[in-house]
Amino acid sequence: MSKDKHSKAVDRTLLRRLYFFIKPYRYWVLLAIVLTLSASYLGTIRPKLTQLAVDDYIAKDDFGGLWWIIGLLSAALVGEFILLVFNTYITRWFGQNSLYSLRNAVFKKIQSLNVQYFDKNPIGRLITRTTSDIEALSELLSNGVVAIIGDMFRIIFILYFMFSMSWELSLVTIAVLPLLFYATFWFKAKVRVSFLKVRDQISKVNSFVQEHINGMDVVQLFNREETQMEKFKKINAGHREAYVETIFYFAIFWPFVEITASLAMALIVWYGGGRALMGGVSFGVLLAFIQYARQFFQPIRGLSEKFNTLQSALASSERIFNVLDTDTRVVQTSNPKSIEYPRGKIEFENVWFKYNEGEDYVLKDVSFIAEPGEDIAIVGATGAGKTTIINLLFRFYDIDKGSIKLDGIDIRDLTLDELRSHFGLVLQDNALFSGSILENVTLGHPDISREEVIKAAHKVEAYRFIDKLPGGYDFVLKERGASLSMGQRQLICFVRALVYNPEILILDEATSSVDSETEALVNEASTVMMEGRTSIVVAHRLSTIQHADTILVMHKGEIRESGTHHELILQDKGIYKKLYELQYKDQVAAE
Repeated sequence: MSKDKHSKAVDRTLLRRLYFFIKPYRYWVLLAIVLTLSASYLGTIRPKLTQLAVDDYIAKDDFGGLWWIIGLLSAALVGEFILLVFNTYITRWFGQNSLYSLRNAVFKKIQSLNVQYFDKNPIGRLITRTTSDIEALSELLSNGVVAIIGDMFRIIFILYFMFSMSWELSLVTIAVLPLLFYATFWFKAKVRVSFLKVRDQISKVNSFVQEHINGMDVVQLFNREETQMEKFKKINAGHREAYVETIFYFAIFWPFVEITASLAMALIVWYGGGRALMGGVSFGVLLAFIQYARQFFQPIRGLSEKFNTLQSALASSERIFNVLDTDTRVVQTSNPKSIEYPRGKIEFENVWFKYNEGEDYVLKDVSFIAEPGEDIAIVGATGAGKTTIINLLFRFYDIDKGSIKLDGIDIRDLTLDELRSHFGLVLQDNALFSGSILENVTLGHPDISREEVIKAAHKVEAYRFIDKLPGGYDFVLKERGASLSMGQRQLICFVRALVYNPEILILDEATSSVDSETEALVNEASTVMMEGRTSIVVAHRLSTIQHADTILVMHKGEIRESGTHHELILQDKGIYKKLYELQYKDQVAAE
């Protein structure tokens, strides 16, 4: 298949898929088309009425009939205005509703994608897909298709009236069309590529800005503003050059259309004027043809503009559907099981896992059991595989070999909703959103009351600082909870985990980013939350896990040691003992 045929096939596929989102409003679309065709007809009948006025009434001094024609012209103008008003409102209405559905579909898809997708795709690129890429479809879905049909029929109506009056002048008028068709096809080929470049550059700009706004404290701390500014200038220059390229093609195409229209007008005046002087055509017909020539190129210009809109929309829709077509990779079973009596038992059996094909295994033959109510701690050097165990437990990724069971059932036999409903999670990086503290705790869950939130806050001592905030639980947090301290944000995450009342609690480096005083509060909160629950604690600070029932020591993706703190500290040349001595060398030396 040639490149051009492939491009056309892709375009047809994209348009069919876009139709899915406008299909619920198809009857409104049909109404809009009827209104557009009616308005197009009324617009093209006016030159014909002008010809009748000149040849049948003015030339014969029939002023009574002239007033009748003037009345018809006025009615056509008013009717066209009314039809266009209704048509504009209807097309914008169903267009925005279609965009609403499409934007919801994209955001829903993004929420369903696995963690690995976000590892490989910058956040700024996904923001572009849900904002500017979808907005680029606004004109196409709102008015584009209907307007294209309207412009095409306007051309047909014009040609009908022209040929009904003079086929010779009609042929003279359309003699310039081959030039225009050639220019249009050239313009189409060039602009499609240019718009793809523009959309790609917009994604790069958004990704760079998003990343550097999030990391602005690091940029300023290391005085790298000028360096990052130079990088941004290069990316921004790429966007400018891509956009200027599209402007270049428009700068050639639009003047060419205007010159072609003027050439057609000149041919009509030259040929039609001569024929009128010789009596071959009437002055009314010549006047009507001059008006039709002006009207004839208006829808052609309109089609060119709509083609511009179409190319921009197709470039954006191709990227949008790439997101919608992304395989989530975590496949849910078609015959799910359920846990009737949740207890919180976790079993890893000979688990092997690697993030990407061709890479080394991150986990190698990992096996352990966490009994209901047991406190399991996982320690090890950075990159040992601690957090990977948590990610696999939530099925953020699927294992390559082995099995992971929850209460005796393989987690792949559970729906994701059921699986994750049994867990509470507190991360090192606090996941807070813009909104009130109450909204951040409940996450919009309708069954969690304010009283339950307050009760949970008292259990973990978070109420002490919440009650002092303006509005208390209705205090509105800034982005990522920036108005609170690190420890306060962490305690809110504890309240959130507790209020959902999970059977299993996961603490992943929950105290690594807080000071010693806050660590004491967090540890107290952790102790309260762990009561009666299976707990898995990933920690760097060994002081936080010394009372764990079992400590698993990870090294290069394997469990090298396991036991209680006292058992492990007694092992000569043990990995845990070395970690302990490194963290508490002063204390060990004093002993």
